[in-house]
Amino acid sequence: MDKLTKEQRHRCMAAIRGKDTKPEMIVRKYLFSRGFRYRLNHPRLPGHPDIVLRKYRTVIFVNGCFWHGHEGCRYSHLPRTNVAYWQAKIERNKERDKREQRELARMGWHCITVWECELKPAKRNETLESLAYTLNHIYLKDRSIVRYEFPEEIPIIAAEPEPEY
Repeated sequence: MDKLTKEQRHRCMAAIRGKDTKPEMIVRKYLFSRGFRYRLNHPRLPGHPDIVLRKYRTVIFVNGCFWHGHEGCRYSHLPRTNVAYWQAKIERNKERDKREQRELARMGWHCITVWECELKPAKRNETLESLAYTLNHIYLKDRSIVRYEFPEEIPIIAAEPEPEY
């Protein structure tokens, strides 16, 4: 049984933000401090990704474990009341996330998902360092230098002797 009244529960749920959440701010501050520049919630991309790095053609979704149904996570549990509603809602969110990421991939964008539980203090540094490494790897892979191979035999052109004056 829920300890809050229906009105109290409504106010609590209505106060949950979709933008500028604490996990998102942690990722944004880290990226900016490492020299990565980004845009927020780009309106023309499917799903309005939380962070868009155009230079890297990469989008980052910072997902809450509960709202996006993080498999095997201790923070992703269903409430005891109205279970059918929450189960259907979370499944819809997961399907929408998959659809948007497929569409972004078709458009040539790399998609990275950072989960809320990965940003807890115990795992935070490892997760953020891994994110920076991945972004640099994507940048180098997409802009790899094509090396010119010289032929085995290079013809030597004999220079004509200079005339004496």
